[in-house]
Amino acid sequence: MVIGSKMVATAAIRMALSETRDEEAHLKKDMLEHLGIKAVAVDYGGEFISSVGKIVERSVVAAKREGVIKDTHADEGAIAGAAREAITQIMPKALGLNVGGKIGIARHHDHVSVAIFMGIGLLHLDEVAIGLGHRAVS
Repeated sequence: MVIGSKMVATAAIRMALSETRDEEAHLKKDMLEHLGIKAVAVDYGGEFISSVGKIVERSVVAAKREGVIKDTHADEGAIAGAAREAITQIMPKALGLNVGGKIGIARHHDHVSVAIFMGIGLLHLDEVAIGLGHRAVS
C-alpha cells in the first residue's frame, strides 16, 4: 500500500475527530503499527483571534513532544505552516466568536498534515468546521 498525502490527511482528520484520550491513543497506536503513520492530537479553546497563535504553538509543541517531527526549523515550519493553512480555511466562520476543539497531526515520511476540528460558539447556536493543511518535508 502506498501511503501518500491523502492517507496522511485522513489520519490527521481522524485524530482531530477523536472524542476521548483512549480513542486518540488507540488510533495513534493503530496508525503507527499498520501504516507507519505517526500521529498526535491536542485540544484547544478560547476566543478565535487570541487562539490562533496558541493553536499554531500547540501544534508544533505536540508534534515535537510525540516524535511526529524532529526538532528542526524545517519540521517546525512545516507544522506551523500547515496549521496556519487550516486556520485560514475556518477563519470566515470563526472571527469574533469563541472556539474550541482538537488539532490532529499526522506524518509519514515527507508528508505532514494538520487538521483542525473547531466548534464555533454563539450562544446556543453552535457551528462546526474542519480546516486541513499539508506540507512536504524532507
